[in-house]
Amino acid sequence: MTRVKKGKMALKRRKNVLAQTKGFRWQRKSKERAAKEALLHAGHHAFQDRRKKKGGFRALWNIKINAAVREQGLSYSKFINQLKKANITLNRKMLSELAEHHPDIFKKIVSSVSAK
Repeated sequence: MTRVKKGKMALKRRKNVLAQTKGFRWQRKSKERAAKEALLHAGHHAFQDRRKKKGGFRALWNIKINAAVREQGLSYSKFINQLKKANITLNRKMLSELAEHHPDIFKKIVSSVSAK
């Protein structure tokens, strides 16, 4: 069997790592070892922040719902509690969309919940 030195593939892999770290600061964009480590950390943070983003949006929805409900003379926690008791299963994303873009429909939901 003939000997394969793998120089071509190793060079290609290292070149790819450096291409991915283009725009990074200091030695992380040009030194292979630092670039590889920076990519590992960047991947970890990207994965983590994709999860955090979901929580951030949920917090934003809660703020929008709270603002709309306060205009109706109710607090957010009481409104959510009354929704659960009335067995209305609208999620917070849809409630915030209604509060922001369709306030008249949202008022009907609030009045139906607070009447019970």
